[in-house]
Amino acid sequence: MGPLIIFFVCYYNAPIPENLKNDLEEANLFKIIFATKIFVPAILVALFLGWFQTKKIAKMPLITAILVVVFGGLTIWLNNPIFIKMKPTLIYLIFSAILGYGLLKKKIYLKILMGPAIPMNEEGWLILSKRFVGFFVLLAFTNEIIWRFFSQDFWVNFKTFGLPILLIFFMALQFNLFNKYSNK
Repeated sequence: MGPLIIFFVCYYNAPIPENLKNDLEEANLFKIIFATKIFVPAILVALFLGWFQTKKIAKMPLITAILVVVFGGLTIWLNNPIFIKMKPTLIYLIFSAILGYGLLKKKIYLKILMGPAIPMNEEGWLILSKRFVGFFVLLAFTNEIIWRFFSQDFWVNFKTFGLPILLIFFMALQFNLFNKYSNK
């Protein structure tokens, strides 16, 4: 969450050059490029700090960091914000595909990832995995709608606050599932 907040702060505090201040489109482009230039190293620092603390790199943060570097790099190199805006869509589709592939192979990857934190039996993990597959597809679709049809400022706010709030809300909705299938 730290790098995301850094992105948000940098976006809204970007030092817009005087010659761009009267051109909203160019000012917005400058803001997102500026924030992305800070976001890419910030996510790498966060990944390193996570490794430094645990001596392991978790798969989800690693996949996220790789996509941030690739799509953030494309955004900066091509001076085109579409790539950084599509990144959440791709992250959620990849996570959904990984979980869905695991379900097809009768492996519950979510349990491997989160098992120690949430003690549940196999049936509970199966249900939760299916729900996460659908939820991630919904998040990907929602991100696409937001970045394509709303302002860039709205998308930045949604990415920074809306997506995490939706994730917290989704997890809160799983409370009964956790209780029903708990191993405790």
